[in-house]
Amino acid sequence: MSFKIYTKTGDKGNTSLIGGVRVPKSHIRIESYGTVDELNSFIGMVNDLAANEKISGWLREIQDRLFTLGSALATNPDKEVKMKLPDLHDADVKWLEDRIDEMNEVLPEMRSFILPGGNLASSTCHVARCVCRRAERLCVNMHEHGEYMPDLIIQYLNRLSDFLFVLARYIGHINGAEEIPWRARV
Repeated sequence: MSFKIYTKTGDKGNTSLIGGVRVPKSHIRIESYGTVDELNSFIGMVNDLAANEKISGWLREIQDRLFTLGSALATNPDKEVKMKLPDLHDADVKWLEDRIDEMNEVLPEMRSFILPGGNLASSTCHVARCVCRRAERLCVNMHEHGEYMPDLIIQYLNRLSDFLFVLARYIGHINGAEEIPWRARV
């Protein structure tokens, strides 16, 4: 027998966190991991559009980390969980920094703000960056309102948005797309 995707338990606007506690679907914890899921979907789209083996390896690694991060956000911090959940590590942030440095070695120096665009993969990467920033803001909001929020999650999302910005430039660069500098209206 196959697994049914629908349970009907959320039909009245509630859902369960890992640990069994039911919360409204509007709860900030649900919003945070839903946004991380949205980010993961956009990163999948960037991967498909970029069609580059090296970038694909990087993005698959990040997608795995986002599932790790999402599972932490989906867990009720006040309940003991019986299952083993993966952890985020300081080395995951360092890995992003190393990829940023690697891409920056071949990119031209930025002399102004640039407009998102260049090609579809770069543009989608900018959308992913914006979604990542929203996820970061939601996690900061949770922390500010007393919800349990590991500092490493906020740090990872912050660095990931930096990575996605540089990746958007890198994808454009390797595809010969012109960067359009923003020129402020005077």
